[in-house]
Amino acid sequence: MAAAAAAATGPAAPRTKTKKKQKRFVPQRVKVPRAADPLLAVLAWGVNHQINELSQVPLPVMLLPDDFKASSKIKVNNHLFNRENLPSHFKFKEYCPQVFRNLRERFGIDDQDYQVSLTRSPPHWEGSDRRFLLSSDRTLVVKELSSEDVADVHDLLSHYHQYVVQCHGSTLLPRFLGMYRVSVDSEETYLLVMRNMFSHRLPVHRKYDLKGSLVSREASDKEKGKDLPTLKDMDFLNKNEKVYVGEEDQKDFMEKLKRDVEFLVQLKIMDYSLLLGIHEVGRAEQEEEEEVEEEESGGGDEGGATVWGGSYGTSPEGIGSYLNSHRPLGPGDFDPYVDVYALRGAEAAPRREVYFMGLIDVLTQYDARKKAAHAAKTVKHGAGAEISTVHPEQYAKRFLDFITNIFA
Repeated sequence: MAAAAAAATGPAAPRTKTKKKQKRFVPQRVKVPRAADPLLAVLAWGVNHQINELSQVPLPVMLLPDDFKASSKIKVNNHLFNRENLPSHFKFKEYCPQVFRNLRERFGIDDQDYQVSLTRSPPHWEGSDRRFLLSSDRTLVVKELSSEDVADVHDLLSHYHQYVVQCHGSTLLPRFLGMYRVSVDSEETYLLVMRNMFSHRLPVHRKYDLKGSLVSREASDKEKGKDLPTLKDMDFLNKNEKVYVGEEDQKDFMEKLKRDVEFLVQLKIMDYSLLLGIHEVGRAEQEEEEEVEEEESGGGDEGGATVWGGSYGTSPEGIGSYLNSHRPLGPGDFDPYVDVYALRGAEAAPRREVYFMGLIDVLTQYDARKKAAHAAKTVKHGAGAEISTVHPEQYAKRFLDFITNIFA
């Protein structure tokens, strides 16, 4: 039978720094979906276990400093249950469970929806570099971190939580929802769960990573050869790209962005980007028609589904599930409670588009290493060059100036 031991300060532990006493649990209580990748199977098992454990613990009246240092560890050895899906030895660790539980609540995400979105079907790797996972319903992104990144998140977390409280969850910053360590075959993988900045329903047709810097800020030929390349600042300017949104939407967006950037400056954070995704409504309609024609003619893949579940498909359960209880969504429509980073294109725009915009890569502090990089790049490109490695105040001003000008 499975033997397991839980250690460290789990969510049910008293608020002390002493280790929690040995505890037996039964792995059979948590079923996991079939996943070829042991890492994904353990992630699903661990998230299921942790959410079920947390559901038995009353919400604290307020978070204490120890909550920002706490963790919950589980070690499983030689268990025989579900051997076709789970490895026989693994470890799972959740960082700061009460803090991330509180953040999920402040971002309007029910723990059971979070659990279903991450675990009902295994997430899948996005791209060839295997640094990002996407939940099966496309509402959550799971980013692989280094151990240094985990330390950076810990350093940021109390400030980040306080800021989320102050702005009532209305932010363009990444929405951090959970952080875990998965250990399989003596290999440790650190994972950070966030809201997907792009839509779970409307496919993105053009994508930009914008820093406001012009030096070495053009996508490589290799990148441009991809189906959905991540283009950069010079590509945006060379294509005469513009974001067409209404005046009020633009005003609200820039107010939110300036407030977020001011927060990052206070923490001496730099090197962040604005991730911009553009959904072309007309193109999606055409793709949808082609899919229907292909299915009617007997072509298409098995089951007639695409990677998007149809350009205008909806997720049946999880975080996006309550879409189904609202009116049916037509081409280019979205639910702002699900697609929280979305902005509708202006009525007078030259083409029908939906924009998804949020801040990414917010963990880089302007430390000695960055100061050295700044000095080296200044020598190479000259003091006036628009290099990306500059001190936080200068970075923020240049970034905001550039983003202000992306609007038509």
